[in-house]
Amino acid sequence: VQLQASGGGSVQPGGSLRLSCVASGFNFDYYALGWFRQAPGKEREGVACISSTTAGGDTFYRDSVKGRFTISRDNPKNTMYLQMNNVKPEDTGVYYCNAYFAIGNYHYWGQGTLVTVSS
Repeated sequence: VQLQASGGGSVQPGGSLRLSCVASGFNFDYYALGWFRQAPGKEREGVACISSTTAGGDTFYRDSVKGRFTISRDNPKNTMYLQMNNVKPEDTGVYYCNAYFAIGNYHYWGQGTLVTVSS
């Protein structure tokens, strides 16, 4: 099982980034997917998630990113995305992708990609 996150980098406030996470080794279609982040000195927090396609593909966002971030999945490519628009300095952190399957409580994590928002 592997989740490979990419797309992080440095961006100015108001800019955009798109994070990607390529998965392998499990039935991607049946897993809920999520993006988490951890800022320096803070705990990891959930940013956005999307349910499995069989569960409707519903999306959920933490309040601070609603209207700015969009999570999506491309099942044929086993890839999830996080489109980040109008980024703010408080969006700075290491972003981790996650795949979750409730039956059996399977949790898989990517290695993280650093996003730095600074002028």
